[in-house]
Amino acid sequence: MTPTPYYEAIQLIERLHRHFLDVLKVELDKKNIQDINNVQSMILYNIGDDEMTVGELTIRGYYLGSNVSYNVKKMVENDYLVQERSVHDKRSIRVKLSDKGLELKKLISDMFDRHEGQIEGSELTGDKLKDLNSTLQLLERFWAQQASFSGGF
Repeated sequence: MTPTPYYEAIQLIERLHRHFLDVLKVELDKKNIQDINNVQSMILYNIGDDEMTVGELTIRGYYLGSNVSYNVKKMVENDYLVQERSVHDKRSIRVKLSDKGLELKKLISDMFDRHEGQIEGSELTGDKLKDLNSTLQLLERFWAQQASFSGGF
């Protein structure tokens, strides 16, 4: 049976995600960074210059709650994140990047910049990437609607 374009897109998205994580792992290995993994590095990058709770990271839709809690704990232990109790709600713990975390965020930003430079002049034009992003956003909205739909099979 030939896969439908929809199913093929699902498989491709999955593969691309794994490939990107492999690329990030190679970057960490090149810099001999052994105390954080590629998934944790992307969580760190997505925190960026913000200060937020684990719940906020989860709500943004990037990660599953239990994975975020574990990964945040590891990043705090390895000094990539600083956690502080919220002054407004003592039950809430906020995280932000430490100096070590900011250095890693810069390394990842530099990698993205380098990749964008390598893409220039290739078949992967800015217009094609914009079209791809628009299509992926449509698919994201479709899946969000499906996830909120309460019907069964």
